[in-house]
Amino acid sequence: MGKKTDSLGPKALASRIKAKGLQKLRWYCQKQCRDENGFKCHCTSESHQRQLLLASENPQQFVDYFSEGFRNDFLELLRRQFGTKRVHNNIVYNDYISHREHIHMHATQWETLTDFTKWLGREGFCKVDETPKGWYVQYIDRDPETLRRQQGQEKKKKRDLDDEEKTAQFIEEQVRRGLEGKEQESLVYTELNRENDGEKVVFNLNKGAGTSTAPQPKPGLFRPSGLKTAGTALTVKRKRIPPASGEAKEKKRKTALEEIIESEEEKKKFTGANCWLQPAIVVKIVTKKLGEKYHKKKAVVEEVINKYAAVVKLVDSGDKLKVDPTHLETVIPAPGKKVLVLNGGYRGNEET
Repeated sequence: MGKKTDSLGPKALASRIKAKGLQKLRWYCQKQCRDENGFKCHCTSESHQRQLLLASENPQQFVDYFSEGFRNDFLELLRRQFGTKRVHNNIVYNDYISHREHIHMHATQWETLTDFTKWLGREGFCKVDETPKGWYVQYIDRDPETLRRQQGQEKKKKRDLDDEEKTAQFIEEQVRRGLEGKEQESLVYTELNRENDGEKVVFNLNKGAGTSTAPQPKPGLFRPSGLKTAGTALTVKRKRIPPASGEAKEKKRKTALEEIIESEEEKKKFTGANCWLQPAIVVKIVTKKLGEKYHKKKAVVEEVINKYAAVVKLVDSGDKLKVDPTHLETVIPAPGKKVLVLNGGYRGNEET
């Protein structure tokens, strides 16, 4: 009887590991041979000779077959493992050849990995770019399901923007209604004057009406004292001095410094960046959120809404848009035409 081999012995395990891993490329002929003797036996076999005869009749067909298989497996690995990330082509290739049953590049129409990378870029399968560190590839996902999902995300973003605009309009309408039904009261501050020098000025520290009497303590709770008597005798009054007939008495004359400060404050009211819009001026749309077809297009302001929005009409197409002032910029007219001052102390003046 022959010697019984141990299937779990170290030699058997080493043989299986060696057979499972990658071998030398010079012993490969669409079938991996373990050593030179095995490769020689394969080349002299009947199946190999028959495949050589078939390949010699139409070699381009076999090259196209292996090229298509290599391309599909490479792109599938790139899509599944790296997605649409930008990655070095050598990293993807090393992951691809780590599989034992992969198709070798020398059986395809490409001689080097660089040629294959350039071909992927020309055919539109990937975005490729060359750097000092080598070639990088980025997979272009054209799956119908992926495109449908991206379109759904864009529609959802557009719906969210529409909802936000509707909410803003609703809030503006509520604020406008609230301001219409409410009268804003203006406080009038007067000076403390005496009608005659002999009149006493008294103050009421209670939270009651303007003219009131100090509260009287209940009888029997406190002993009579001087404070009690004084408290009952004092009558606290608040009197509003009527305005005088003369203009000098009604309002104190302003000094030169106060007049300068008041004029500067009036100028500052028109220097805000939020209220520079004026109707009938030409502006340019500088945002890309409205679409590429409206970017850098000129328009005419037709209406200014609450100083924070404007309705513009495009000069070219005639479309009307509601935009924010931060998405617009002024347009300098041609020499010789009128210029409207939009900000500063001379706001509203026209010059040429």
